[in-house]
Amino acid sequence: MKVKNIVILGGGTAGWMTANLLHKKWERLGINITLVESPDIGIIGVGEGSTPRLKAFFDSLDINESEWMPECNATYKNGISFKNWSTVSGYEEYFHPFPSGLDFVTFKFLYNNATLRRKGADVIAHPNRFSLMASLSEKKLAPIASKNFPFHFQYGYHFDSVLIGKFLQKKAAEVGINHIQATVENVELHSNGDIRSLKLNNDQLLSGDIFVDCSGFASILLEKTLKVPFISFSDNLFNDSAVAIPTEIDPNIPSQTISTALTNGWVWQIPLTNRFGNGYVYSSKYCTQDEAEKELRAHLGVLESDVEARHLKMKVGRAQESWRKNCVAVGLSQGFIEPLEATALQFVYSTIDEFARAFEEGGFSNQFREEFNQRMNMNFEGIRDYIVLHYKTNSRNDSQYWIDNRENKNISNNLNDMLNCWYNTQNLETELKRLNIGSYYSQMSWTCLLSGMGLFPPKEKLTSADTKTAQADLDFVDNFIDGCSMNFKPHEQMLTRGLS
Repeated sequence: MKVKNIVILGGGTAGWMTANLLHKKWERLGINITLVESPDIGIIGVGEGSTPRLKAFFDSLDINESEWMPECNATYKNGISFKNWSTVSGYEEYFHPFPSGLDFVTFKFLYNNATLRRKGADVIAHPNRFSLMASLSEKKLAPIASKNFPFHFQYGYHFDSVLIGKFLQKKAAEVGINHIQATVENVELHSNGDIRSLKLNNDQLLSGDIFVDCSGFASILLEKTLKVPFISFSDNLFNDSAVAIPTEIDPNIPSQTISTALTNGWVWQIPLTNRFGNGYVYSSKYCTQDEAEKELRAHLGVLESDVEARHLKMKVGRAQESWRKNCVAVGLSQGFIEPLEATALQFVYSTIDEFARAFEEGGFSNQFREEFNQRMNMNFEGIRDYIVLHYKTNSRNDSQYWIDNRENKNISNNLNDMLNCWYNTQNLETELKRLNIGSYYSQMSWTCLLSGMGLFPPKEKLTSADTKTAQADLDFVDNFIDGCSMNFKPHEQMLTRGLS
């Protein structure tokens, strides 16, 4: 196929990420890229977090942090702290860090202790004790090490989703990407079922060779036009709604996202440079909008505040195929897994990157379309399983919501195998390799969650261990983490240094 024109339907972060990345990859081919978005469809900015894949995206565009972070009120993110998901004494909170070059030093002790505790030995196996990133977050340090520190760290960001879309729109204009503000009235097809053109409300007929659907949950091209079925994850993940309220930021800005379990869901707290983004993710089957908003306001201490709450609906699941005919879906039109581990933009980047590779390697044809779709589906389901694990392993009994989540039998075979592996004191790394799912979340992530939730024999059933050896290991870990922490500066200082 000779590709001359690519049409992207929808702006927002997904649309503008797609436009910039495809331009970077295919600029040499002289392909014309046009993004069309409706001025009547707004974007709700509630504060958003990312995984390290967002850094990879900006690095691929040669855009420095000093350029984009200040414009997007962005902060650094070491990982996510989960509060009150577990009621096990001593395990009411745990931290899920991003990988670092030091994990091989400290986490081997966690893996060993977690195995011993699963077998009934009374040893310390809380993941926070073994994580440098957890220590950095507790001390509100940024994940940027001094130049003479020899280890590599992965980290994410917090940012304003509206501002990052505007920033990427500006970068797209600088490289000549066309931008049309109009609403699609009709989609015209070729006789073979490919999309031929978009009929806009300004009487323009926008033709293209490849169409990228970034139209959000509406999925105008993939689902509505090409009739690709949507596969719901509602049997696995109950949440379908959210309510968001901003609050004032602390002077000493945290370097972590906090996820706090409430009665019928959980609340995110995302620190930006100018405010906290807060949102309650819940299931409408268990509470109403008004009940959710009231509980969120009480949690934030703003019951009497006149700050407006924004109510959102979520469509959790994925398209049966991400790429059909000459259309590929990116962002919410492709699918969405609730924001618990902040994977939305990770999906955006990986989808664009994988599509560009598959399409070009196939000689700009559909040769690798089926392989691409399988890979995307496996990606969604691999990440979904890890998200489901949070709910499956909760120990709360204060509402039917949490009880139903824990007792839910609708889990995948892979997740069932991983849980059996843990409870049978088998090796997680070996099981991840057997199931071929370690690329989604590593042994470190699985161990942090399972041990962080306190999934061990009851304290009264534990037997004494070799305390001398165990204490020596802990002393080494503590001293090592304390020594490494000296190479990191306060988060606030790194944000105000000009990011140079």
